[in-house]
Amino acid sequence: MEWWRDHATEAEPNPVSEPSRGRWSFKLNSTMESVSEVEAAADKMAAEAGLDDDLRFHITMAVHEATVNAVLHGNEYDPSRMINVVLENTGKDFIFTIADQGTGFDPNHIPDPLAPENLLRGTGRGIFLIRSLMDEVHFRQLHPGTELTLVKHLAPAEK
Repeated sequence: MEWWRDHATEAEPNPVSEPSRGRWSFKLNSTMESVSEVEAAADKMAAEAGLDDDLRFHITMAVHEATVNAVLHGNEYDPSRMINVVLENTGKDFIFTIADQGTGFDPNHIPDPLAPENLLRGTGRGIFLIRSLMDEVHFRQLHPGTELTLVKHLAPAEK
């Protein structure tokens, strides 16, 4: 995997480990190996930030699901199509952006995985899971492609 730190800044005191702030960007082929690489990079970022095991699991699971969706549904498992990934720790938030080169979709028309007729389906739970594990989830149509941004807040909300 080729990935690099776009920039690093001196960390200010924050609830996350100080040396972990930064931004990583990479472009990968639409393969399951790429899914594993993105998941490993997100886990490494969370580990370096000193997050506990539960929060690390939530982050890596959401990033895994988003990347699988980009590879399988967005790019239709076509290894000639790329996924663009940006992982960022701002010190207050983790922001993960995953974009595919597919035809796009309307997130408002995803079947409810909790509806009785969908409970036994083998697919259709990825977006539901991502929304459950992250604090914010944003979709943007790129024409072609879809960009999914996941946000996990790290700092406590101000009172």
